[in-house]
Amino acid sequence: MFKTLWIVESERNNIKVDGYRKMIWPEITGNVLELGPGFAESLRFLNHVTASDGSYVVDPHTITSYTALEPNAFMYGNLQKNAETNGFCVEYDCKSYPEGADAGTHASREDMVPFRIVRGTLDHASTIPQAVLDNAPYDTVLTSFSLCTAKDPEATIKNIIRLLKPGGSHVFIEHVRQPPPGDERVVEDNNVNAVLWGKIQDWLTPLWALAGHGCHINRRTGETIAKMDGWESVEYKNVRPVIDLQSRVMPLSFGKATKAR
Repeated sequence: MFKTLWIVESERNNIKVDGYRKMIWPEITGNVLELGPGFAESLRFLNHVTASDGSYVVDPHTITSYTALEPNAFMYGNLQKNAETNGFCVEYDCKSYPEGADAGTHASREDMVPFRIVRGTLDHASTIPQAVLDNAPYDTVLTSFSLCTAKDPEATIKNIIRLLKPGGSHVFIEHVRQPPPGDERVVEDNNVNAVLWGKIQDWLTPLWALAGHGCHINRRTGETIAKMDGWESVEYKNVRPVIDLQSRVMPLSFGKATKAR
């Protein structure tokens, strides 16, 4: 059920949120770690250049290395396809996913940026895959609708801070509970009844989490990130989309947190 729901919702979600991704994806630079990339369709919003063979690829001067930490193996086929389409050279971490030993990019150029697919999460410090630790510290850690499924969001954010280099950035866009009326961070209000729809989110979350692999649509993720120790600054915005009925139970927080130097 989750596979079917993911494929359908992933396409619908991209239509709703790609405009917001475009605002913050230029912040993604250097040695990158992404949590729960899924199919990674958003790679197309990274900075690109024209390669020597005429293809349009991710800029190796902007992105030097990319680690995709994804727990669901059924994502890997499309994840690899999208990474290669954007000019990455894909390899799998065989320790966390032995089945990927022969599944990486077979034809590559010297200027291709390495893209490592690692199976796992940042739910617990003791179970972070060694490949993720070995490639730390990171210039950027990206979460795009992945903290909603984290078993312990605060522990995951602590591990993000731990893995970032001083001055590094956590770039994020997440589904959140409806921000309260009058929230100064709301940049698109659309006259949504935040109190009513917040209560509906609370009611729906147990059902949605059951069908959506633990996705919680009523977390206050922006607030959770902002209250954690270890940041130099946290800047984010909230929006209340009204594209369709579903969007009223899936408002967004997006922005960037910078680790203390």
